[in-house]
Amino acid sequence: MTSNSTTTAAPSAPLIDVHAHFVTPDYVDTARAAGHRQPDGMAAWPTWSAAAHVELMDRWGVATSFLSVSSPGTHFGDDAAARHLSRRVNEAAAEVVRAHPGRFGHFAALPLPDVDGSLQELAYALDDLGSDGAAIETNAGGVYLGDERFAPLYAELDRRRTVVFVHPTSPPCYEAVSLGRPRPMLEFIFDSARAAGDLVFSGMLTRFPGIEWIFTHGGGALPLLADRMELFRDPLFGEDPTGPTVPEQLSRLWFDMAGTPFPRQIPALDRAFGTGRLLYGSDYCWTPAAAATAQVASVDAAEQPVGDTWRALTTRNAGRLLPRLRAGGGNAPDTE
Repeated sequence: MTSNSTTTAAPSAPLIDVHAHFVTPDYVDTARAAGHRQPDGMAAWPTWSAAAHVELMDRWGVATSFLSVSSPGTHFGDDAAARHLSRRVNEAAAEVVRAHPGRFGHFAALPLPDVDGSLQELAYALDDLGSDGAAIETNAGGVYLGDERFAPLYAELDRRRTVVFVHPTSPPCYEAVSLGRPRPMLEFIFDSARAAGDLVFSGMLTRFPGIEWIFTHGGGALPLLADRMELFRDPLFGEDPTGPTVPEQLSRLWFDMAGTPFPRQIPALDRAFGTGRLLYGSDYCWTPAAAATAQVASVDAAEQPVGDTWRALTTRNAGRLLPRLRAGGGNAPDTE
């Protein structure tokens, strides 16, 4: 177990937030028109502005936030419309990044399950907008990430060694399992585990090793399920017993601590996969400001890693992962 010191993190140690969201009025109007009036069973859409976000970042001690579109994404059933919407939100995010040097980065929205459209938008976002990676959902219209139809996109992501932020969304047939409750409470946690498991058992993780996958909320249920998945691997799938185990493959993922990281989520992740790929995430603006403030306070008040802090550890990890920070384009300091 990494954390066995009671030292409290220094409030001045800055954070890098890899799990931050934004919305635009155009995006919200389009989603509502497509039927997402209570997205994923939540009561309402949040509001967002760059100015308010920066003010909160200063309060929390966040140096740089990487923006992405959350669930329900940008594809509402029509490929052409999804391509246009993805382009509009990506250009809006790029403008925010330009207007606030060093304070924001951006993971580009892709219009999956439209693979051709996603390849086009990926190239535009990375080459013209300077996006820091791509953001996709745990399933795209019920198609999970291990589906072979996504292989051409993964080949390009692998070639570019792209950071891919995987955000959970409502699973197929959520009506039968969510029981009328907001899907982020339970279904998002299980859908992250389901999507990561599909990447493992489809062979996509080993087939495309250049992709840097970020999974949210401490990996969801993965810390509890990794050993069980390994137990089922050989008899069900006949995989090479000398190949990497399920826990070994999952240990190559990056995980953020959005949600309720302490006292249970991050200790469980630490025991399962370690903290060498742990990142900070606030989940603002979908997590309201007051709740995000309390979450930051819980990180600072938690039992800290030996000789370290959660702030410094996650910021160092982000610096290894994200070229914007390595190149000095963000405000990530040397926290060694």
